[in-house]
Amino acid sequence: MDDTFFEVSAADGAARAGTLHTDHGSANTPVFMAVGTQGTVKGCTPDQLMAAGTQVVLGNTYHLELRPGSETVNKLGGLHRFMGWNGPILTDSGGFQVFSLAENNKVTEDGCEFVSHLDGSRHMLSPERSMKIQNNLGSDIVMQLDDVPALPAPPGREEDTMRRSLRWAVRCKAALPEMSAQGKRQRLFGIVQGGLNPDLRQESARELAKLGLPGYAIGGLSVGETKQQMADILGLVTPLLPANKPRYLMGVGYPEDLIVAVGNGVDMFDCVLPTRSARHALAFTSRGRLRMRNARHAADNSPLDPQCACACCANFSRGYLRHLLMAGEMLGMTLLTLHNLAFYNRLTALMREAISTRRFAAFAAETLPKVSADAGVD
Repeated sequence: MDDTFFEVSAADGAARAGTLHTDHGSANTPVFMAVGTQGTVKGCTPDQLMAAGTQVVLGNTYHLELRPGSETVNKLGGLHRFMGWNGPILTDSGGFQVFSLAENNKVTEDGCEFVSHLDGSRHMLSPERSMKIQNNLGSDIVMQLDDVPALPAPPGREEDTMRRSLRWAVRCKAALPEMSAQGKRQRLFGIVQGGLNPDLRQESARELAKLGLPGYAIGGLSVGETKQQMADILGLVTPLLPANKPRYLMGVGYPEDLIVAVGNGVDMFDCVLPTRSARHALAFTSRGRLRMRNARHAADNSPLDPQCACACCANFSRGYLRHLLMAGEMLGMTLLTLHNLAFYNRLTALMREAISTRRFAAFAAETLPKVSADAGVD
C-alpha cells in the first residue's frame, strides 16, 4: 500500500484539499496541470511557468515517442532534465492522440496499430509499449492506455471500450516497473471509461478501484457532452473511487468546469484551454473573459485583471497587449499564456483556501457567474 503519495488535509462536502508527494517535489490540490505536449508549454520557459504558480506539467506519450523518441529522451536524462522542469510531471498514455490524430487505426485486444501523422510510418501502441515509453520518459505519474470512445457513442461501443480499458489497466499494472529508467518512483493511474452510460461508468470505477492503483482518472469527458452530463457522471463516479487516492478529470476545462468538478470531489485537472486561448488572444480574468483584439482595449492603460499579480498584469497594460497581438508579436502570446496559467493556478489556490475554511459552497456560488461571463464584447 502506497500511503506516501497523496494526503487529504481538508474537506468541505465532496470537495477536498490535499497534497501529492513525488520524487520531484509536492503539489497542492486541487491542482491545474499545464499541458506541455512535446516537452514544452508553448511559449514559456520553466522559470516562467514556476513564477506563474505552475506545480505540475503534463507531457504526451504519443508525440514524444514519435519525436524525438523515448529512448532518446532517456539517454538525455529523462523528461525532467530534457525539458528543464524540476517539478512533478504527468504523462498521458498516448491513447487519446492515437484515436484522434493518427490515421488508419486498428484497435484489437493487443493494442492499437496506427499510422503516424508525421511521416506515415506504422506503429503499434499496446499497454506494455505505453508503459515502456512512459518508463523511459521518467514521469512521476503514468497513465494507463485506454480505449477512448468519441461521444456520443453507440451503447455497444461504450461497453466495448470500457471493458477493454479495464483489461488494459491490468496489463499496464503488470508491465510498469516501480522505478523509472532514471531510478525515480512512478505511480500508475487507471482511467474510468463508459461514455455517458451511468451503469458502465459505475462498473468501471468499481473494478478499477479493486486494482489498488495509486490514483484514478475520469476520461472520455469534455468531448461533446453537455456540462450537466459531465457533472452527472462525476457525481456518480467520484464516490466510488478510493477516498485516499487522487482523482483526475482529464482534459477539463473552463474555469467554471473546474469549480463544479472540485465540488464533486475531483483533485487534478489538465487542459490546453488556457494556453491555446492565449494564442488566440483570449484572456481569463476574475471578471470574465476578455477578447484582447477588440478595439475597446486599444487605449486602455489598466491591467488585464486588477486582482492578478502575474508578470503580465504587474507590468503591462491592455493597450500594450492588444498592440502586440495585432502586430503578431510572440511576446503578446507569451504574456497572455503566463497570465492565463496564473489565473488558473490562482483559482485552484482560492478553492483550496475555501475548502480549508469550509466555505466552498459560498465561494462557488459567488465565483461561478463571474468567471464564466464574457467581459470582452464590444
